[in-house]
Amino acid sequence: MLKCSLCIHDERTAKIDIIDGKPICRECQVYLRHPIDREKIRAELGELMKDVEKAIVAYSGGKDSVVALYLAKETYKIPELEAIMVDHGLMAKEAIENAQRIAEALEVPFKVLRYDYSDIFREALLKGESPCRRCSRRTMEKLRKYALRNGYRYIITGHELPFGHHPYRLMSGGVIQVRLLSMMTERERLEILRKLPFEFPELPGYTTNCLVLGPALERYWEVHGHSFEQRRIAALVRYGLMERDKAEKELSKPNVPEWQRELVFKKLGIY
Repeated sequence: MLKCSLCIHDERTAKIDIIDGKPICRECQVYLRHPIDREKIRAELGELMKDVEKAIVAYSGGKDSVVALYLAKETYKIPELEAIMVDHGLMAKEAIENAQRIAEALEVPFKVLRYDYSDIFREALLKGESPCRRCSRRTMEKLRKYALRNGYRYIITGHELPFGHHPYRLMSGGVIQVRLLSMMTERERLEILRKLPFEFPELPGYTTNCLVLGPALERYWEVHGHSFEQRRIAALVRYGLMERDKAEKELSKPNVPEWQRELVFKKLGIY
């Protein structure tokens, strides 16, 4: 099986061509023609953040949102900041505890908005699909509405990948989403986590906050034979934000504990 020489795509997940004797996937070919300038994106982010006086952080209690909260408070020193968790009904207890503990340590107001995303998760598991994109879209819409109701213009998120070549995007109503971790390496994120009272939960898959992800990845593997996170993690490797060995480990089929599978299936009414 051909595997891209630049990222971790293979023939199951991307079209691969032989170029100058090397297998290179189509996504990497686009990147080689239009490379992303890490320093330029980080500089643009720094300029943008100079004007942010008030913001909410999309705060899941996972490692990336925790790093985003730290940066917003300690690096960019946003004067008025609020950490908002959208609990979709299947958040890990450890994530909620991490979120509360770190928000208190950083002295940032913390609020939990509780909703039921069972419809998204049930459909994804039954069909062997990824629930993440629909979950993210719904969460961002709820946060956008919260921002508008409470006079916030900026929503800060813990995404590592930028929007194309920019670390922000304009949402409806004039709200701006800022990907504060744009082009930040995994090593840099882990260095920040070591400064904080963050405890890594033992959850299958790459997640540090979501109980449904492990069973969803497991089901997707059964149907498709690979991870639905392949494209995102391939991009992290391509941009030099994650080591290849770590990426391949993240993309392996998860070992989901029986208790977690039973909890999720029972919550979703899947028998």
